[in-house]
Amino acid sequence: MPLDDSLTPHKTALLAALEADDRARLDAQLPELRSADIAEILQDLLEDDDVLRGRALLDCLPLERRASVIGHLHAEEQLVIAEAMGDDVLLAVLEEMGADERTDLFKVLGEDRREVLLRRMARQEREDLKRLASYEEGTAGALMTSDYVAIPAGMTVSRAMMRVRQTAPDAETVYQLYVIDPEGRLAGTMSLRQLMVARPGARVDELMIRDVIHAKVDTPQEEVARIVARYDLLALPVVDESRRLVGIVTHDDAMDVVESEATEDIHKGMSIGQLEDGVGRVPLASLYRKRVTWLVLLVFGNLFSGAGIAYFEDTIAAQVALVFFLPLLIGSGGNAGAQAATLMVRGMATGDVGVKDWGKLLGRELLVAGSLGLTMALAVAPIGVIRAGEAVALVVAVSMIAIVLFGSLLGMCLPFVLDRLGWDPATASAPLVTTLIDASGVLIYFGFATLILSAG
Repeated sequence: MPLDDSLTPHKTALLAALEADDRARLDAQLPELRSADIAEILQDLLEDDDVLRGRALLDCLPLERRASVIGHLHAEEQLVIAEAMGDDVLLAVLEEMGADERTDLFKVLGEDRREVLLRRMARQEREDLKRLASYEEGTAGALMTSDYVAIPAGMTVSRAMMRVRQTAPDAETVYQLYVIDPEGRLAGTMSLRQLMVARPGARVDELMIRDVIHAKVDTPQEEVARIVARYDLLALPVVDESRRLVGIVTHDDAMDVVESEATEDIHKGMSIGQLEDGVGRVPLASLYRKRVTWLVLLVFGNLFSGAGIAYFEDTIAAQVALVFFLPLLIGSGGNAGAQAATLMVRGMATGDVGVKDWGKLLGRELLVAGSLGLTMALAVAPIGVIRAGEAVALVVAVSMIAIVLFGSLLGMCLPFVLDRLGWDPATASAPLVTTLIDASGVLIYFGFATLILSAG
């Protein structure tokens, strides 16, 4: 990961202090940096295969800060650091981490190392870690943390405040509190502010909101992020099949999912397979594999464009000026189709539109695409007149309207078709749409040219 420019002087000073083994200078500089900034410097060291200095940097940090820095690293970087640690140190780091970060680090370890660490953990901590690690990746269960503040139903406000003070140090957030019944089921929720301003003798049951927005442990993480964003939640409670509260997904974790999903959709939108890591860190061989499949398939798709041109070679020979407008027309159709596909894919991803809206959207797209095609036809027609006369200008104008209309409708419909087939709508990518429109645009253009010019 490239370092932020503002960190470069700190990095240089830290590396110099590490090289000189000057603990006094390190102790003076490290408190001035946030954990995320130290993690960024550590990532840069690991990318240079400088594990020794990375480990030395961590050793200069207090245990709590060390755990925080490791929590900011990517999975493969965490594994490198964990392998360089002894069991005692790694166990101490795990115990300092939040439940969700502890689980993420635990999952990257080898099976033998996990067993060794589990045997040395306290029973409650061990069971909590095993439970969180058991949930399927990509679900609310795998995303949640068990560090939250729960208040038993029936408590008075004064006793609830004591409960908050006792559990707050280990909680991910204390601003949202959860009320549970004797069986551990989610009964309600309330904010810390409500609790603080309430009468000490009042009961939390009188203050709490009973209709709680929540997710189940098997809810997909994209849906979790959508719920958090839609209702502007600080945290989303997660329940099991018996409605027992088992964890919460905090706002920052939900936003990480949004970023990850958006990145994945962008990659798919350009016909790139899902990368295991950032583009700057993924191995070259993996980057090649993720890109080559669709590119090769699209090469064969473009052969249809060549076949179409070959089929109309007599028309082209009779009016060579037609070739001048070919890139302009199929490029315009591809751009219009890519726009429509992007709008639909994003709308489906955010829940703004669904398959049920297809009919209404088709009518809207017909009007918009028709207007776009007509506008673009009027813009290019004068060039056709100047370049090759009125007959060719008419061919170009009519073809522009038809190709833009066809491309827009194809781009709009393709995500819905893929969704109905059970495929990811993001696969309706710009390269796929433009390749299909290239082939069809050639047929539309030279088809109109043959019809109009031969009639003239």
